[in-house]
Amino acid sequence: MKIKNVKLEKVCYNTEYPAPLKADIAFVGRSNVGKSTLLNSLLNRKNLARVSSKPGKTRSINFFSINDSFYFVDLPGYGYASVSKSERQKWKKLIENYLLSERKKLLIILVDAKVGATNLDVEMVNYAKYYQIEHCIVATKSDKISNNKLYTSIKKIKETLEIEEVIPFSSVKGTGKDKLLGKIKTFVKNLKS
Repeated sequence: MKIKNVKLEKVCYNTEYPAPLKADIAFVGRSNVGKSTLLNSLLNRKNLARVSSKPGKTRSINFFSINDSFYFVDLPGYGYASVSKSERQKWKKLIENYLLSERKKLLIILVDAKVGATNLDVEMVNYAKYYQIEHCIVATKSDKISNNKLYTSIKKIKETLEIEEVIPFSSVKGTGKDKLLGKIKTFVKNLKS
């Protein structure tokens, strides 16, 4: 899949989303799992999605128009972030409202390969299964551990989340990028216009 043009279409703090395109490719995961880094890598940009070493940088739903055909949707992280409990509750509601919207979406759930699947990741996958939201799992930061540890981590993530496929991803090495873009391309292509 060739990405020709990208633009930040809208930043949402509520349910006033931009008009739907063919599909949304939504990225979600724990705070500091590497969503923004992964997005920048997929889009071949350095700073389109803001990256921070502190958890909780993304506090809104950010819609990026891709080739004027579909959106990449950057959702706030769930779990720990150095913000108040009430702020985390706002983010949770923001994510839930989006996930329950009628928009056609593929949910890319990011799990840190070093940490493995947490209880919050299990909740997110179960949520996607319950509401029949098409989803796939990506193990970020796969370059931060040895190949043996990565193999063990991927196996454990599959068992914990009760899924069959996990895409190991490294923005540094480019691992998993083509596979993930292929999944996105197939999802968008298979949607009826």
